[in-house]
Amino acid sequence: MSDLTGLSLAEARAGLLSRQFSARELAQAHIAAMERARPLNAFITETPERALAMADAADGRLKCGAALPLDGIPLAVKDLFCTAGVLTTAASHILDGFAPPYESTVTARLWSAGAVMLGKTNLDEFAMGSSNTTSHYGPVENPWRRPGDNRPLVPGGSSGGSAAALAAHAALGAIGTDTGGSIRQPASFCGIVGLKPSWGRCSRWGVVAYASSLDCPGPMARTVCDAALLLQVMAGHDPRDSTSAPLPVPDYAGALVGDVRGLKVGIPREYRAPGMPAEIEALWRRGAEWLRDAGATPIEISLPMTKYALPAYYIIAPAEASSNLARYDGVKYGLRVPGDSLDDMYERTRGEGFGAEVKRRVLIGTYVLSAGYYDAYYLKAQKVRNLIAQDFAAAFANVDCLLTPTAPSAAFAIGEHADDPISMYLNDVFTIPANLAGLPAISVPAGLSADGLPLGLQIIGRAFDEATVLRVGAALERAAEFRHRASFLTA
Repeated sequence: MSDLTGLSLAEARAGLLSRQFSARELAQAHIAAMERARPLNAFITETPERALAMADAADGRLKCGAALPLDGIPLAVKDLFCTAGVLTTAASHILDGFAPPYESTVTARLWSAGAVMLGKTNLDEFAMGSSNTTSHYGPVENPWRRPGDNRPLVPGGSSGGSAAALAAHAALGAIGTDTGGSIRQPASFCGIVGLKPSWGRCSRWGVVAYASSLDCPGPMARTVCDAALLLQVMAGHDPRDSTSAPLPVPDYAGALVGDVRGLKVGIPREYRAPGMPAEIEALWRRGAEWLRDAGATPIEISLPMTKYALPAYYIIAPAEASSNLARYDGVKYGLRVPGDSLDDMYERTRGEGFGAEVKRRVLIGTYVLSAGYYDAYYLKAQKVRNLIAQDFAAAFANVDCLLTPTAPSAAFAIGEHADDPISMYLNDVFTIPANLAGLPAISVPAGLSADGLPLGLQIIGRAFDEATVLRVGAALERAAEFRHRASFLTA
């Protein structure tokens, strides 16, 4: 085959099984693509030698007919997953030099299934951001550009490095984490598929924590089928993670065979945000028509507590972050800045090691957890979170899934909202409710903006019903026929 990097994951798997090309050839093609994509700054750490060694092992299994589910498939890993012996930074200066002695459960399952690690991708520092511009290693550039405008665009965040690598064909699949939209929003901005599973479906063991009750590892891919194949391996109970759900894992790829006839699709009226661009509204209506044409029934519903999701999230997530990030003190691992006393060393290490956005969120979180403010802010936000979950439960008594936009805009220029954190936080307005309720959701590329940039549509499902989310996402994918390629590939 002339362009191994242009294959889908499923196509590459079929080609490897039929011996049309070797896993080493596939790895070499993606290593070269990763090198070409360096101007995008999508990777923090490249691991080409490890990739070739893993590919050779896959070729050995393929040759003797003992192929594993993902044998020889080159993947990119968000640098929030601990990888044994490989630098793991969370894109933060405070984790300089940290090479964990253990492997996260999700990555261990991928390697056990034969997948090949290309490297660790860039992200917003500690996954705090919606633009992938807060990384200690510099911003990631979106492989897309507006026609006639060469200003670099953000890839979305925090899993922007994984999204950019996929859109630039520098990996066949990738993994990210989603705390408030960090898989789905970059998927929308980069024209790929991003799936946030239910909270508890994929183990968080070995994933650097941001907000533990919200963080969800999940797959990113160029097709819905590819996302299903990755989730099949990633999902499942893990006794090392006490929040991991002890539930059987369905056949996700098998679920794509079914159609959507007879399904009821909720259209939440509250997702018509004030000031939302007309093209987002038009694409949303078109998505509902596509599903109607496929045999589903769109039904307008109400989620009245949705308007409180964003403020509730930006109390709960920073509060959990302020607790989780207390472990970074310069004592056991990572950066250490000497001081005159233990407290001084703590202060100097954290002052130099954390970036501005991380400091902002830690301070917010510490404030809302402090004496006198806990009840007024944090406890109240948790009550609102419960009401949001009740809204979804009431909706799912009448519908099978929900259809919404993924993001309120297409990708914007790097630095465009740098001085306005509130504007940046609003990028997650459509994705955060699913995180607060622990529900699965997928973003599927569905069209282009007037500026020629990708726009996504989101499907939200019942808890642990990723199969329906994937099935409806596949129906959207077929109808949208999104075949556009990033400008980086055509330049």
